[in-house]
Amino acid sequence: MSDESQNQLSASESSPPPPTPESESQPRLQLARPHTNRTPAIAATIGVAGWIVPGLGHALQKMWGRALACFFAVGVLVVIGSGMRGNLFQSADADAFGRLGYIADVGTGSFYWLAKALEVKGPDVSRADGDYGTRFLAAAGVLNLLAALHAYEAARGRKA
Repeated sequence: MSDESQNQLSASESSPPPPTPESESQPRLQLARPHTNRTPAIAATIGVAGWIVPGLGHALQKMWGRALACFFAVGVLVVIGSGMRGNLFQSADADAFGRLGYIADVGTGSFYWLAKALEVKGPDVSRADGDYGTRFLAAAGVLNLLAALHAYEAARGRKA
């Protein structure tokens, strides 16, 4: 190949092909956004709804995959943590870690009451699996709080 044909070949590879009349007449495909900018009150309501029922904030914005993922992830963590007889912290704990644990537990929203109902025999943190169950319950609460924060930010139009 000569140098001129190589230059022409590399120039044609780097430049896009000219538009055809058919592609100009067709409308451009735009992806639908599941959320729009909402007022701060509606965004806060969506965030609180996402905290009370895990995944509801995303479901209200038609983010179905995230809604189901949040609901099942938090639900499975709560059921496993309760099944391992993890400790649900009390609001009247004297130390700071107990209060933080309570905030994490309440972060599960309505699943907190499910965990209370499943805690029939009481916590058993004398064994390792009871201690791990406590961590599962706290992780479920923190995950739900983060999901509710994401739903709030998405409702404000700041994240997708």
